[in-house]
Amino acid sequence: MSKWWLTVLVLLLLPTPALAVSAAQADATPATVIVLGVDHAAQLVSERDQPALLDAFLDRAQPDAICIERAPEAFARGDFYEFTYEVQDVAVPFARRHGIELCPIDWEPPAEDQRLGFGLSLDAPPELRPSEGFMGFLAFGQEASTRDFFHADNPAKLHKVANWAATPAARAKNDLPRRLYLYRTYLQAQRIAAAARAHPGGTVVVVVGEFHKHDIEAILKDEPGVRLVQPSSLGRPDAKAIAAHDRTEYRTAIASFNLLGLQAAAGPVDYGYVGRAVAALEAAGTTPQARLFRVRLDLLQGRIERGEAIARYRAIAAEAGDARFAWTGVKDATRVDSWFDPFGNLDVRRRALLEAARESWAAGDAAAANALLDACTEGLSPRQREQLRGYWQRDVAVAKSSR
Repeated sequence: MSKWWLTVLVLLLLPTPALAVSAAQADATPATVIVLGVDHAAQLVSERDQPALLDAFLDRAQPDAICIERAPEAFARGDFYEFTYEVQDVAVPFARRHGIELCPIDWEPPAEDQRLGFGLSLDAPPELRPSEGFMGFLAFGQEASTRDFFHADNPAKLHKVANWAATPAARAKNDLPRRLYLYRTYLQAQRIAAAARAHPGGTVVVVVGEFHKHDIEAILKDEPGVRLVQPSSLGRPDAKAIAAHDRTEYRTAIASFNLLGLQAAAGPVDYGYVGRAVAALEAAGTTPQARLFRVRLDLLQGRIERGEAIARYRAIAAEAGDARFAWTGVKDATRVDSWFDPFGNLDVRRRALLEAARESWAAGDAAAANALLDACTEGLSPRQREQLRGYWQRDVAVAKSSR
């Protein structure tokens, strides 16, 4: 037996650091730990799970620390998963506005290990993202559009995940995702336990993908210094509280995701929810982005004809100047896209030109569409121009005329 394994056996026979810490703090008041399971970014399609509701819930919980789903190393670089909207765009800004400690609790394999196991780096999207599927643009189906904020509190609603996690793949060589999931969730739980020990008698809220919630709670249920509480036990903030916690960037995100992203074509849109977000933006001022959202919303709902939309888009482009959207979700500013929108990194003027070009093309006016597209790409980097034209050719030019 190697000396390395002998060292491991000796360490296994010694009290672990966690046990030593637990013994030292045996008399300390346990921290209340609230594990809020989320469907990443579904807040943008479900009014019963909206961003302002999460903001109001965090305010109600009055946490001493908020644990978020990102690895400490990436968080230190200001790096987040693209699609964890509820983390970088709600929980993190909330914590920073209120001076609340942030605890990154995730783990992911190094890029070299990702390439070894999966054949690619999971954080590096291709130059042109697929319209759907792995590394494609995010869009939701009907179930997400009616998701409730406390959906994950009921284990029965996540039984498929539990069954998958407990069942090895038929072929062991295909079992890497499940094995990594178990290891990852275990380390998430240990980092949550450490955050709880750092706040005896306090409250720790964990915002994490719902697939991890119940395994985390199973690991922590006998952990000294931890008292688990279900989010639903705190009650749902009422409409007045939700309205008080709504923000321009939340309304912009709802409008952008549903009106400009792939959701508009690939998934159901709750036009009542989106319409209320647009109306609230308009009430705060007739900004270029609010005007653009209104044209797109009215066109998708059939309230205006294509010709009127083109004219209004042209007018917005002429007057927008250098106005930008209050939220885009863009992670890599050198690209033209975002994780939900092939053209998500355009400013308002260029986006208005693009939408006018889209509708002109659909109306059969290729000359006008190409002229508008040329104006849209002017001033973009070579990479952004190539991406924009690539998406245009694939997703717009070959599409049938439709709203």
